[in-house]
Amino acid sequence: MLKIEHLYKKFGDNMVLNDISMSVDKNSILGIAGASGGGKSTLLRCIQGLDTQYRGSITCGGKVSFMFQDFQLFPHMTVMENITYAPRLHDKAKDHYILAKDILGKLGVLEKADEYPSKLSGGQKQRVALARSLMVSPDLLLCDEPTSGLDIATTSDVVSLLKMIRDMGVTILIASHDLDFLTKIADHIIALKGGRISAELSTTDVENPIEYLKKHY
Repeated sequence: MLKIEHLYKKFGDNMVLNDISMSVDKNSILGIAGASGGGKSTLLRCIQGLDTQYRGSITCGGKVSFMFQDFQLFPHMTVMENITYAPRLHDKAKDHYILAKDILGKLGVLEKADEYPSKLSGGQKQRVALARSLMVSPDLLLCDEPTSGLDIATTSDVVSLLKMIRDMGVTILIASHDLDFLTKIADHIIALKGGRISAELSTTDVENPIEYLKKHY
């Protein structure tokens, strides 16, 4: 599904990604752990193509979609307008509302279709952002800190939602500093420290993956 070979990325003199090589299997969830500034978000942005000035190779066998940390919903648009805006720009002839209603229904926020973002809770905004990412029918979904600012109950909902998306055939990469969240959802986890992969593990092969990862931050 995804293969990265010898990826380097610099911002000025700061080497944010330093010789990253990894592969991700189809229909799996990979967690990317690490402290702030460790390169997690930059890695996702390079995969998506938002950052292009890098050295190395990124090969992806499918369509990629990105769910941003701060949701980036347009405040002047309703939920329905937010998630159909980009698809309508690319294909004005297609009826995108049928797919939008189906996705909103699966994510449990169809009744919010005509609401504006200011009327939504943090968890509802998260579901809308996820719905917008799914409108392009991605093969690979990139999630940047998907539980940031959410309470424990809402975080549990996100775990269930993303596993449901994986079961729909979507491969998922999740960048997060929340080790408890990552160990509950990911099949595999890599830790980034100083732009390098400092640890890599399968969550079923390590007795206490959280403690193991903390030692490699």
